[in-house]
Amino acid sequence: TVKGEFQLDNNAEIVYGLAITSDSEASLYYRGTQKIQINDRELLPEGFESKLLMTGLSVAPNDRMIKTGIVKTGNGRVEVWFTDLDHPRQRFAPYRVTFYFFSKPKS
Repeated sequence: TVKGEFQLDNNAEIVYGLAITSDSEASLYYRGTQKIQINDRELLPEGFESKLLMTGLSVAPNDRMIKTGIVKTGNGRVEVWFTDLDHPRQRFAPYRVTFYFFSKPKS
């Protein structure tokens, strides 16, 4: 498990969606899980499978995010715990995972 703590843009007032990508989609699909929270509010519980967040090329670009609802950014702290689990269909090799948070600016 790897934990990352990030700061949202200072102009962001709400987060309304998130997306996940990887340079090894098969590894992310078979091996990845995560927990995500913003300001101690849990968006995704521990063990949430990455494959449930992934989209393919057949999905329109404007539809490639998971809608989180209206989440106030507060102090803008995002915490992500990413876990790589062994899976018989995908051997381990290092891979990069990127999380995107979609926000609306303050009025």
